[in-house]
This record gives sequence, C-alpha cells and structure tokens, in this order.
Amino acid sequence: MANILVLDDDKGMREFLEIMLTREGYRVHCASDAEKALSLCKRMKFDLILTDLKMPKVDGIEFLKRSRDICPEALVILMTAYASGETAVSAMKEGAYDYIEKDFDIDDLKNLVKQALNKKGIKREDAQFIKEVEDAVSFGRMIGKSKEILKVYALINKVAATSANILILGESGTGKELVARAIHENSPRSNMPFITINCGGIPETLLESELFGYMKGSFTGAQSDKPGLFEMAGGGTIFLDEIGDLPSILQVKLLRVVQEKTFRRIGGGDDIRVDVRIISATNQNLAEKVRDASFREDLYYRLNVIPIHLPPLRDRKEDVPVLAKHFIEKYSKEFNKEIRNISLYALELLMQYQFPGNIRELENIIERSVALETSNIILPENLILSRDPENVGRAEDFHISEQGVQLSSLLADYERQWIAKALDKSGGSKTKAAELLHITFDSLRYRIEKLGMEERQQNH
Repeated sequence: MANILVLDDDKGMREFLEIMLTREGYRVHCASDAEKALSLCKRMKFDLILTDLKMPKVDGIEFLKRSRDICPEALVILMTAYASGETAVSAMKEGAYDYIEKDFDIDDLKNLVKQALNKKGIKREDAQFIKEVEDAVSFGRMIGKSKEILKVYALINKVAATSANILILGESGTGKELVARAIHENSPRSNMPFITINCGGIPETLLESELFGYMKGSFTGAQSDKPGLFEMAGGGTIFLDEIGDLPSILQVKLLRVVQEKTFRRIGGGDDIRVDVRIISATNQNLAEKVRDASFREDLYYRLNVIPIHLPPLRDRKEDVPVLAKHFIEKYSKEFNKEIRNISLYALELLMQYQFPGNIRELENIIERSVALETSNIILPENLILSRDPENVGRAEDFHISEQGVQLSSLLADYERQWIAKALDKSGGSKTKAAELLHITFDSLRYRIEKLGMEERQQNH
C-alpha cells in the first residue's frame, strides 16, 4: 500500500484529501505546516507528497527544496490556486513530479496520483539512466549502445585491419567522419596520417590542386612545389567526404589513384606512387547517380568495396539519452557551468522528436540549451524544437515579445499535437498511441483528459 503525505494549511482541504485518497486504497498522513511535514518525513517513508503551494512561513517550493534532503525518493505534486508557467518552471527546477490547480476535477487528481505511483520507479529509472550513460558502449569517438549502432561497431572492428576501400552511407549529421576515424584508429595505419577533405566544400578549380598538389609555375600564383593531400596521407588514410559531389573530371583522376596507386601533380610529368587507404562517404544515393550517369560506375564499385550504412538517429532512439548526457557534459565544461543532467520531461520531448538533422542537430540543441539554462538541469523551456509534427525538418527560433510567453500553454500545445498525431497513426487506439509515445496507457488517458482532447473528439 502506497504511503501519501498531504501538506495543506487548509483543514477542509486536508480532510477532503485524506478521505478521498483513503477510499482509493492509500495510507494517508496529513500535516498543517511544513515543519510538521518534515518531521513526519524523518520518521516515515513516503511514496508521494501532495503539498499546497501558498502557505504561511514556508511555501510549497521551499518545502520541496528542504524535503529533498530528507526524503529524496518521494515524488512531489504541488497544488496551487494560481497555476502559471512560472510555477511550472520553479517546480520543475526543484524536482517536482507535477502540479495541479486547486479547482481540480476529482478524477483528474485521482489519475495524476495513480500515474505518479505507477511511475514510482522514476527515481530508480533516473539512477539507471545515469548508470547506463556511465557504462555506455563507445567505439573510438562514437557513442551509443543501441542494436543498430552495435552492428556498426562490429563491422568497423572487422574491416579496420584490412586495406579495402570503404564507402560510408548515411544522412547528414549521422557521424560518418567519426566512423572513418574509428576505422583508421583501429587499423595498422593508426600511427600514420588521417587526412579529411570535403569534396563538396571546395571549388572545382582548387579541389584538384588540394588533392594532387602542383608544380612551381604550373599556373599563376604557383610559386613553389606543393604536395597534395594524397601525398600527405601517404601510409595512412584519406577520407573523402561528400564523394557524390566530386566533379566528373576529378572522378577520372581519382579512379587512376584507386586502380594504379599513382597520380601526377598539376604541371608535373612524373607519376607519384602512393600507399593510402581511401574511405569515402556520402549522404546521396550513389547507385542512382550511377544510373543517371552523374557518377562513374567503375569508380563507384572501386570505392564501394565494403559499404557501411549509418542509421539515422530516429532509428536508434535508445542512444538519445546517452548522447544527450555526453553533450551536456561537453558543453557544461566548455561554458563553465554546473549542468550535469536533463529533466525527465525534457528527455521525453527529445525522445519524441524525429531529429531530421540527426546527431549534429541533437548536439546543437543541447549546446543551445546549456548556454540558455540558468539552473543545474536542462528544462523543457530551453529545448528549442519544432512544435509542428508535420514540420520537423527544421528547428524554430522562437521570438519572445516584451509581454513574454505562456510557457504552460506552449508546452500543452506541443504535447497536444503529438498526442493527436499518435492517435491518428494508431487509428484512434489509445493503447497503440501510448506505445508510439513511449508512455503508459493511464498516462496518455490522463493527458488527453487534462488537455481537453476527449471532449473535442466526442464533439467531432
């Protein structure tokens, strides 16, 4: 049987809650002020605490701060007659589970209490989350522990010792360069150079000289001999990023390097032999570019000896908490802040987001959040995500006017849209919708009722 503590200076409210919660099958204790409540917490273990926000001497927020040292395992729900976005932020910062307005519907409160107690494992889950991050599987500079990324680790481990050319395929922001570096660092060439060049980021007129070098006097401005990146990578690895953007004329010259291991500098007459491993990467469909004759078929097969497919972040959501924690620690150190964690609701928003920009977008979101955050934990209001489920292709920069914004309304709107999308995708099945949102059925039902969505569905 769950132990619940009710703290309220209003005798009528205390008696009402004691009767109602006792009838629900809970063991209930009451206190009229914070000191008495804290005294009870020292003597007993509580699973849940319901506390009024506005009380003389010590208010609900201050009680919440003090109770964390005495009974850190208890979930706390704040009751207030003046709910606002500011109330939510203050409560979240101090670790409250949730808050509810005092003119609550009895069923709403029952559902909230039930939801909280059903999720009594939140503290344990949070501890488990921290442990998982500390024990996170990594490979080189890559981080993740999902089945999808573990398959990539295993493939890297197999191919690293070979000299075969590798083509890394994946959307932008999935970490293709990290894979290339992991292969190099775990290969016999690890003590030799690792050279990176973005084939789509350099003008065609300069790219050839960057790759192959030039001889003195070969063109205006060539005042001395200059080795190219293939020479500089001798004995090591060269990583050709965005290989799909390589101009046609350079595809021919690259093919020669791949086939014969030789090339010539611009303006040079001698062949230069080079021992280099080539790893290429692209976010394009090279097979399709071969079909439309914009990429050489012979070069494609020479580069694509061993393909490595990197999954998008939306297909490896299990890694989001691990990556988020990593980036929080990285940017906390960079910005000289003491942020070490992320609130469970903020993490839930990240888990629901589709990340069109993949890991790079997640890193940008966390960097921005750490820069904006003033507490020691990342809160939902500092996560700048697209609020439109149909428009997750770009993050929004929200504008705050002089009058400010209604944070609680914005968060409710965001939550409402995702629930609507899940219900639509599940054909109206709340059970399936809850699974899609990774929450319990009771939690979904409570949220639907709280947001007034049930009434709108009935009207339709």
